[in-house]
Amino acid sequence: MSAIRAAATTPRLVLASTSQFRRQLLERFGIHFTVAAPNVDETPLPAETAIDLVNRLARAKADVIAARHPQSLIIGSDQVALLGRDILGKPGNPERCIAQLQACSGQRVSFHTAVHIIRSDTGANESHMDTTTVYFRRLSDDEIRRYVERDKPTQCAGGFKVEGLGIALLERVESNDPTALIGLPLIWVAAALRRMGLAVP
Repeated sequence: MSAIRAAATTPRLVLASTSQFRRQLLERFGIHFTVAAPNVDETPLPAETAIDLVNRLARAKADVIAARHPQSLIIGSDQVALLGRDILGKPGNPERCIAQLQACSGQRVSFHTAVHIIRSDTGANESHMDTTTVYFRRLSDDEIRRYVERDKPTQCAGGFKVEGLGIALLERVESNDPTALIGLPLIWVAAALRRMGLAVP
């Protein structure tokens, strides 16, 4: 009887994101979850820093989906890539991707990945931000063009896929969690889900 009660109160897991990369990462836990599109306006506020922006958007995504899903654990996340003070978005097409990688050649890029998890039945919530620093090699134009053609990273922040051929563009990566650069810091997410009542693993 107690097992039945425990199962009935186990919260459902919902990923507040349509990112295929975050979905693939969360699938590593082997826990059933659903995906919901938060449709949050991602326009920066006046004078808002990139770090404030990414934290606000992660929370906003989780809050929007929590309002629609009672008895659930909601994961909201957002990521921003910074080259100096410039935000590197998703290039969108090969030409912009090539130009973006040319700018990154020989440079250091910081990826800030924010996560907000909320349990909609109790209101319990936690936030986290992981910073990963990526150091690019000096890249020739031919290397960049070959890479973009083969890996097609036009929908990735920074214009490369570290889980794919993009790793060959780098000198080194400094990170507390290698999954954060892909889009979701699973070490922290697993710990937060356990604290909120979900068994991981």
